Amino acid sequence: MSHASRIEAAFADRSLLRGEDRSYVDAVIDTIAQLDRGEIRVAEKTADGWVVHQWVKQAILMYFGVATMRVHEVGPFEYHDKIPLKRNLAGQGVRVVPPGVARFGSFLEPGAILMPGYVNIGAYVGTGTMVDTWATVGSCAQIGKRVHLSGGVGIGGVLEPPSASPVIIEDGAFLGSRSIVVEGIRVGEQAVLGANVVLTRSTRIIDVTGSEPVEHTGVIPPRSVVIPGTRMKRFPAGEFGVPCALIIGKRKASTDEKTSLNDALRDFNVAV
Repeated sequence: MSHASRIEAAFADRSLLRGEDRSYVDAVIDTIAQLDRGEIRVAEKTADGWVVHQWVKQAILMYFGVATMRVHEVGPFEYHDKIPLKRNLAGQGVRVVPPGVARFGSFLEPGAILMPGYVNIGAYVGTGTMVDTWATVGSCAQIGKRVHLSGGVGIGGVLEPPSASPVIIEDGAFLGSRSIVVEGIRVGEQAVLGANVVLTRSTRIIDVTGSEPVEHTGVIPPRSVVIPGTRMKRFPAGEFGVPCALIIGKRKASTDEKTSLNDALRDFNVAV
């Protein structure tokens, strides 16, 4: 029986995790170890789009039940948790600046940089990506290659239901300071979010580059430049502005990636 079959069976009947047959618990533990080594992912991009591996998320949920609380000491710091920290970062070619934390069961590709931020279990961070100071990458989030998560960016975790898509930030995207992306939102390749953009499932994403506004749901199209905005909504007490996200243009193709990140912000007067 495969790990996937055992995990799906145990998720449907948790008593299997308490029985004499240890293969169900071992399947959960080994799945998390495979996540930690980057051998499997919670979600991956295929020719038909992003596919979520539900059984892997089920394993993460059950891991909290089978793991035990332990004291973890890192120099003068002490932690008390069920999940240890990643180890052998030098061997994996990953730079982590104190007190940055990557939890066991997350994976950072060689060349990724973690400043004093946080990467949770099940998350995947691509090569060349910078997780800047106090930026957080939530459980199962998928962060592409050469992404910049500026200071204080919040990438939400999505564990339940297991079939739900995680937050996905595709290759080359740039997220400005204190921007927030949660609830399975996908930010397309090389998109730029200005400072303080908040994207949730209920956030209206409005393209205002044409003669008429065009709304998107749950997805920022590739190369879009996005800033926070407001739209008027009528309530019983009157009409008030509610937050939205405005697509105000596209990144230029005439400049290289690093330059265009900054140029896009300057061209549209977007704060970083």
